[in-house]
Amino acid sequence: MLNNWLKIAFINYKKNWLSTIINLFGLTIGLTGFMLILMHWNDEESFEKWNPKKDQIYSFQTYHKTENSYGNNISYPMAKRAKEVIPGIQDYVLFNGSGMGFKMVTKNKTVYQQDGMTASDSFFNFFPFKLVAGSYKDALKGGNVIALSTTAAKNLFGKTNVAGETVKFDNKDFVVTAVYELPKENTQIKPEFVINPVELMKGDENQWGNFNYGCFFMVKNGADLDLIRQKFIKDIFEYRAKQDSESSGQTVQQYLELYGPSDSLLTPLDKIKLHAKASWFGNPDFKTLMILFILSVLIVVLSAINFINLKTAQASQRAKEIGVRKAIGSTKSNLVLQFLLETFVICMASYLLALALTELLLPSFNKFYEKEMKMTDWHIYFYSFAMVIIVTLISGLIPATYLSNFKAIETLKGNFARSKHGVWLRNGILTLQLIISSFFIIGGLIVNQQVKYMMNKDLGYNGKQIMMINFNENHPKPWLKYERLKTEMRKIKGVADISYGEAVPGSGRASSSNMDYMDKSIQAQHGSMDYNYLQFMNVKLKKGRWLDPNLASDTITNVLVNEAFVNKFGWKDEEALKNVFHPGFDYQKDYHIVGIVKDFNIRNLKTAIEPIVFFHYRETDWKRFNVYNIQLKIKPDDIDGTVKRLKTYWQNNVEQGYPFDYYFLDQKFAKTFEKYQKQQTLFTILNAMVLMVALLGLFALSSLMIEQKLKDVAIRKTLGASDKTLILGLTKQFLWITLIAVLISIPISYYLMNEWLKDFAYRIDMPVLPFILSLVALLILTFSVVSIKAYQATKVNLVKYLKYE
Repeated sequence: MLNNWLKIAFINYKKNWLSTIINLFGLTIGLTGFMLILMHWNDEESFEKWNPKKDQIYSFQTYHKTENSYGNNISYPMAKRAKEVIPGIQDYVLFNGSGMGFKMVTKNKTVYQQDGMTASDSFFNFFPFKLVAGSYKDALKGGNVIALSTTAAKNLFGKTNVAGETVKFDNKDFVVTAVYELPKENTQIKPEFVINPVELMKGDENQWGNFNYGCFFMVKNGADLDLIRQKFIKDIFEYRAKQDSESSGQTVQQYLELYGPSDSLLTPLDKIKLHAKASWFGNPDFKTLMILFILSVLIVVLSAINFINLKTAQASQRAKEIGVRKAIGSTKSNLVLQFLLETFVICMASYLLALALTELLLPSFNKFYEKEMKMTDWHIYFYSFAMVIIVTLISGLIPATYLSNFKAIETLKGNFARSKHGVWLRNGILTLQLIISSFFIIGGLIVNQQVKYMMNKDLGYNGKQIMMINFNENHPKPWLKYERLKTEMRKIKGVADISYGEAVPGSGRASSSNMDYMDKSIQAQHGSMDYNYLQFMNVKLKKGRWLDPNLASDTITNVLVNEAFVNKFGWKDEEALKNVFHPGFDYQKDYHIVGIVKDFNIRNLKTAIEPIVFFHYRETDWKRFNVYNIQLKIKPDDIDGTVKRLKTYWQNNVEQGYPFDYYFLDQKFAKTFEKYQKQQTLFTILNAMVLMVALLGLFALSSLMIEQKLKDVAIRKTLGASDKTLILGLTKQFLWITLIAVLISIPISYYLMNEWLKDFAYRIDMPVLPFILSLVALLILTFSVVSIKAYQATKVNLVKYLKYE
């Protein structure tokens, strides 16, 4: 019986070779896209799975009610008190910096070692990397010890058994206490060396408002996370607010609403890559991944729709076969199984082709996402094969049930042609297919317009030919280093101007504190800078004046602010220039606003411009010590030559043995668009795949349906109908279906794309053109595809179809 079914299946594949190829092609493309996105998702979910303590470790995030935002920082006293007073918390680890680099000196060599991290002494209790040498006990106790990865140990000493050896950097000697091997599995926490920021933590021991640290908490087995969250609010946040609010005359709730944080969130260690609200190690983006996954599933659904439509369209060809089989005793279940088998063979062939195509495309996909994924995880095969079974059942059962319901007596009499069974099914499924296609066209055009809008938006400054060089070597007085270099580097040929700014577009580096005016407080970014920095960046002055180096007050308490700062307080420009406020970093002094500048974007165009206060770096003692770069405006006539001269000068006279760490501001900021450009590229590819699958299916379906009307065409042509009339008559049904599908897709597309645009602080208004273009494009494509077959139908041999009439 099985052998007989397979013979019939292959006879039908051969007979309907165009439908077979289109089904194979569509399902192969759909399954390939599904497997690639599934591999990407699986890879993202695999981070930190290596850690044996992952079920106990949670990333700490804060919630600020006034800003309606999440943060990833905590102060040292908060973490310390949490361990002391919250029963469910077993331990904590703080980290203050990652991606650090130092020029390290050993007995044999000097090496610039990068990718280090500062962490408190419990780090290896949370991240038990494989120990190669030394001991984790007291490995980070004190400020003069260091733990090295095997890679760093080999770089510095040429071997890994180096516990007890000495490394010199940052004007101190460090003893190597442990050498560890980083996990080969995916992890975001992979420091090449770890040191303890003891001195910084001593200074922050009683500073409740210094949110300088990221934090992981280890909770006790069986601890109630909701209870821990409630205890955090009551015993940590409200405890701190009670102490600070007494001096300001505010209630605890008023203080929490003004300064925050007002709530907390704990995310499991192995979920932070995708699901954290905020993360020290990068911005999670589960929403985009889900969109891509859903779109890949939709392509598979489109392929299944093609299958259903073509199978039901071929019903008349199988009607007599089914009638004969029923007449000789075949049961309905046998017929269903037979048609399911035919579907499964096609799906299985598509699956095997998809596996090969995925393997072929994987290197390019890895390059696109900067990953090293391999087809070795059983989950990929399991879920993709499960999808094959689902597609088989969906695209097989519907036509199988439909075909097996034919009445034997009707089909054997030849009355099936007059039956309208399947017409509504085919039209309904074709409409669904075109709705999805319309959504992809509309969505793709809107994504393109949003990305183009971001790329072309006036950023409020000019970063062209501005080169920033980071300071890598620690200096006891970095502001003096900057001031010396500012004088000396002006003499280098090709340098037009020099300045310094803390809030650099695209750098991702920022610090902030509260700014208080009477009973109102806002959070604002610090913009310590040289006098000429805003003019250097071509930022526009809206009101007031620039800082003046000849005025002593401009290095003490005079500042400039941006429009967002003024708007956040609800002031008018004139009021802002008269009002006095108190910044959290220097609360005892009255600060005066002498100028308001136009807003300019230092992060990316997805987030709103934050309030920024600009002041000279000498205005506060601690900001002088944070000067970390020098920025140079390069003349346009010989940029490459100027960069080479600067590199030679820097490596010979400024930071010998350190890398020349520089970038151009416009290129750095452009990197903030990469994520959205990749989304645009993927959407374009998915668009092409969807339209290809949908149009090929439409072509095959129209071919089958027109073939069933060839006798009608012959009769009409005999009666004098023109080719134009015949083509319009054959395509009219499909054009009406397309029109209805696009009209249905418009509100759905509007809602979904509006939700996507809500994530952008700077976004386009919902455009009308994509909806019109979707309608016009699909009508033209539908007419073009269907009219090819319709035109061929008008050239039929009249004798062939009318000789028996």
